[in-house]
Amino acid sequence: MYLEHFKLRQFPFVLTPNTQYFCDLPTYQAALNVLLLSLINGEGFIKIVGEVGSGKTLLCRKLLNSLDDRFVAAYIPNPHFNPDNFHRTIARELGINLPETLEQADLLNLISKRIMSLRANGKFAVLIIDEAQTMPNDTLEALRLLTNLETESEKLLQIVLFAQPELDERLDKRELRQLNQRITFSYSLLPLSYDDVVAYVHHRLSVAGLADVEFFKPKALKLLAHYSTGIPRLINILSHKAMLVAYGRGKKAISSRSMMAAINDSRKIITLRFSQFKRLSVFFGIVLATVVLSFAYYSYLSFLFNFN
Repeated sequence: MYLEHFKLRQFPFVLTPNTQYFCDLPTYQAALNVLLLSLINGEGFIKIVGEVGSGKTLLCRKLLNSLDDRFVAAYIPNPHFNPDNFHRTIARELGINLPETLEQADLLNLISKRIMSLRANGKFAVLIIDEAQTMPNDTLEALRLLTNLETESEKLLQIVLFAQPELDERLDKRELRQLNQRITFSYSLLPLSYDDVVAYVHHRLSVAGLADVEFFKPKALKLLAHYSTGIPRLINILSHKAMLVAYGRGKKAISSRSMMAAINDSRKIITLRFSQFKRLSVFFGIVLATVVLSFAYYSYLSFLFNFN
């Protein structure tokens, strides 16, 4: 009934990472360009960081779909393993048939031989890890050791990490500094601007079968952009709830009233996100104020020196 009421083919604001809904916005296209160019050029180790709900997994799936037959990808969506299970998962993803019992040294040897065989046949082995912030330290160290697979001229295994900002905090610690130094490129996904939110909403509605750009009223879009703070998952949650409210009221468009009802129903997650956003804003405000005051202080000293 919901789909029929709005004349849609499918639900536009599902939370599952469906690459049909990938929206070619600047922050995502820039990240995808970094990933593809780095992998094509054999750059070795790339990290993509974004807040919860910022679209990392969808970008990860888009990357997997964008790789041509030159690449053989080992994809690990949940890497909370010990080193042994981590290596076994990589081996299975690379198509290696493993016996039930196998020593670590033999397992690593099989992985190394498989990767070298792929390269000898003109293929690139790529390890893609989502939710990398969940990896234990000893598994991160096992990951670092895999980067030693190389010839005199190139890396044999390229690695892409998708992670929340907590990974950056861990990589700054002394015990993980060697891994941090191996990362060639790093990119941070930014929250969507108001214009990006509008484009994002219209894109998803269009993919779902609705071309009416006035379906979300301007005031509803402004509320959506403000309370979601530009985070795609929150945009999806609030948009879906607003559509349910409009459907329940028999309305054919999303008004500010429907959007406000969705916002009031999602206060807990919105409050959490706003508290995170506020802390970040305060931090950057302090940094900016420090820079401005320092500049003013040195300008004042320079004035006194020149005056005297």
